[in-house]
Amino acid sequence: MSNSTTITNDSTASIGVGLSESAVKQLTRLIEAEGSNTQMLRITVNGGGCSGFTYSFDFDDAAGEDDRTFETDGVKVVVDTASLEFIDGAVLNFVESLGGTHFTLENPNATSSCGCGSSFSVY
Repeated sequence: MSNSTTITNDSTASIGVGLSESAVKQLTRLIEAEGSNTQMLRITVNGGGCSGFTYSFDFDDAAGEDDRTFETDGVKVVVDTASLEFIDGAVLNFVESLGGTHFTLENPNATSSCGCGSSFSVY
Protein backbone atom coordinates (compact mmCIF):
# COMPACT_ATOMS: atom_id res chain seq x y z
CA MET A 1 0.00 0.00 0.00
CA SER A 2 1.48 3.35 -0.95
CA ASN A 3 0.76 6.30 1.27
CA SER A 4 -0.36 9.52 -0.30
CA THR A 5 -1.19 12.62 1.68
CA THR A 6 -3.85 14.98 0.41
CA ILE A 7 -4.42 18.47 1.77
CA THR A 8 -8.20 18.79 1.87
CA ASN A 9 -8.46 22.53 2.44
CA ASP A 10 -6.57 25.69 1.54
CA SER A 11 -3.13 25.39 3.05
CA THR A 12 -0.87 26.12 0.10
CA ALA A 13 1.97 27.34 2.33
CA SER A 14 2.17 24.10 4.28
CA ILE A 15 3.51 20.65 3.50
CA GLY A 16 1.20 19.00 5.99
CA VAL A 17 1.29 16.05 8.33
CA GLY A 18 1.56 12.55 6.91
CA LEU A 19 0.89 9.08 8.25
CA SER A 20 3.02 5.97 7.87
CA GLU A 21 1.39 2.75 6.71
CA SER A 22 1.44 1.38 10.27
CA ALA A 23 -0.22 4.56 11.60
CA VAL A 24 -2.94 4.37 8.93
CA LYS A 25 -3.68 0.74 9.89
CA GLN A 26 -3.82 1.44 13.63
CA LEU A 27 -5.87 4.63 13.28
CA THR A 28 -8.31 2.82 10.97
CA ARG A 29 -8.76 0.16 13.68
CA LEU A 30 -9.28 2.78 16.38
CA ILE A 31 -11.74 4.82 14.31
CA GLU A 32 -13.73 1.69 13.43
CA ALA A 33 -13.85 0.80 17.15
CA GLU A 34 -15.33 4.26 17.83
CA GLY A 35 -18.16 3.38 15.42
CA SER A 36 -18.01 6.68 13.57
CA ASN A 37 -16.65 7.30 10.10
CA THR A 38 -16.41 11.07 10.75
CA GLN A 39 -13.60 10.77 13.32
CA MET A 40 -10.30 12.49 12.56
CA LEU A 41 -7.06 12.46 14.49
CA ARG A 42 -6.39 15.90 15.99
CA ILE A 43 -2.74 16.71 16.68
CA THR A 44 -2.02 19.72 18.87
CA VAL A 45 1.25 21.22 20.07
CA ASN A 46 1.17 22.61 23.62
CA GLY A 47 3.73 24.54 25.65
CA GLY A 48 5.28 22.49 28.44
CA GLY A 49 7.42 19.48 29.02
CA CYS A 50 11.10 19.46 29.84
CA SER A 51 12.11 20.50 26.29
CA GLY A 52 9.50 23.20 25.69
CA PHE A 53 6.60 21.67 23.72
CA THR A 54 4.49 18.52 23.87
CA TYR A 55 2.22 16.75 21.40
CA SER A 56 -1.41 15.96 22.11
CA PHE A 57 -3.39 13.34 20.15
CA ASP A 58 -7.20 13.17 20.30
CA PHE A 59 -10.09 12.18 18.09
CA ASP A 60 -12.40 14.88 16.79
CA ASP A 61 -15.37 14.80 14.45
CA ALA A 62 -15.18 18.39 13.20
CA ALA A 63 -12.54 20.73 11.85
CA GLY A 64 -12.63 24.35 12.95
CA GLU A 65 -12.13 27.50 10.94
CA ASP A 66 -8.48 27.72 12.03
CA ASP A 67 -7.71 24.06 11.21
CA ARG A 68 -5.98 22.38 8.29
CA THR A 69 -7.00 18.85 7.32
CA PHE A 70 -4.67 16.29 5.75
CA GLU A 71 -5.71 12.86 4.50
CA THR A 72 -3.55 9.79 4.01
CA ASP A 73 -5.16 6.65 2.56
CA GLY A 74 -8.59 7.66 3.86
CA VAL A 75 -7.50 8.64 7.38
CA LYS A 76 -7.83 12.34 8.20
CA VAL A 77 -5.55 14.37 10.45
CA VAL A 78 -6.60 17.83 11.61
CA VAL A 79 -4.13 20.40 12.94
CA ASP A 80 -4.75 23.99 14.02
CA THR A 81 -2.59 26.53 12.19
CA ALA A 82 -0.64 27.52 15.34
CA SER A 83 0.38 23.88 15.95
CA LEU A 84 1.11 23.32 12.26
CA GLU A 85 3.95 25.84 12.42
CA PHE A 86 5.79 23.41 14.73
CA ILE A 87 4.98 20.09 12.99
CA ASP A 88 4.68 20.95 9.30
CA GLY A 89 6.27 18.12 7.31
CA ALA A 90 6.04 15.62 10.19
CA VAL A 91 5.00 11.98 9.79
CA LEU A 92 3.07 10.06 12.43
CA ASN A 93 4.22 6.47 12.87
CA PHE A 94 2.83 3.60 14.96
CA VAL A 95 5.57 1.52 16.58
CA GLU A 96 5.23 -1.99 17.99
CA SER A 97 8.24 -3.18 19.99
CA LEU A 98 9.21 -5.14 23.07
CA GLY A 99 8.78 -1.92 25.05
CA GLY A 100 5.13 -1.66 23.99
CA THR A 101 3.14 0.04 21.29
CA HIS A 102 2.88 3.77 20.74
CA PHE A 103 2.53 6.55 18.22
CA THR A 104 5.58 8.67 17.49
CA LEU A 105 5.76 11.87 15.48
CA GLU A 106 8.84 12.16 13.28
CA ASN A 107 9.11 15.94 13.29
CA PRO A 108 11.72 17.56 11.00
CA ASN A 109 11.25 20.88 12.85
CA ALA A 110 12.34 19.55 16.25
CA THR A 111 15.93 20.48 17.05
CA SER A 112 16.03 18.47 20.28
CA SER A 113 13.84 16.31 22.48
CA CYS A 114 13.86 15.11 26.06
CA GLY A 115 15.21 11.71 27.09
CA CYS A 116 11.76 10.13 27.35
CA GLY A 117 10.70 11.53 23.96
CA SER A 118 7.53 13.21 25.19
CA SER A 119 8.60 16.80 24.56
CA PHE A 120 10.64 18.69 21.99
CA SER A 121 12.10 22.10 21.15
CA VAL A 122 12.44 23.94 17.85
CA TYR A 123 15.17 26.48 18.61
